Parts: sequence; structure tokens; C-alpha cells
Amino acid sequence: MVLPMVLQVENVNRDEFKKRMADMSIFLKKQPTALTEYDDQLVRRLIEKVIIYEDKLAVEFKSGLTIDVEG
Repeated sequence: MVLPMVLQVENVNRDEFKKRMADMSIFLKKQPTALTEYDDQLVRRLIEKVIIYEDKLAVEFKSGLTIDVEG
């Protein structure tokens, strides 16, 4: 009976991820196409955290996606 519970948890996680991605998409569509200055609201809405390494930055978005930025 553990297997059905695991599948339910995975489905919930997948649904939550889809909702976060849809929310992010809606928010981004409302933003101006060209950013000319720092937008604190945008950063706080999209980014969970930034990890600074010796040779790169890792930007973790609230959607769960992580992007490495080489420095």
C-alpha cells in the first residue's frame, strides 16, 4: 500500500510545480518587455536564492529551476 501513497505525493508535487510555473508565466507576461533597471518585486517573485561559489553563481528560482552563471 506504500506505492499508491508515493504516487499521490508525486502527483501533488507535479501539480504544485505546474501551478508555480503557470503563476510565474502570468506574472512575466504582465512585465514590460525591456528591463532598464533593477526591479525588486520581480526578483522577489522569481528568485528563491542565489548561491555564490568561487567561480560561479547558482540562481535558484522559486519554480525549482537552478541556473549556473559562470563568472
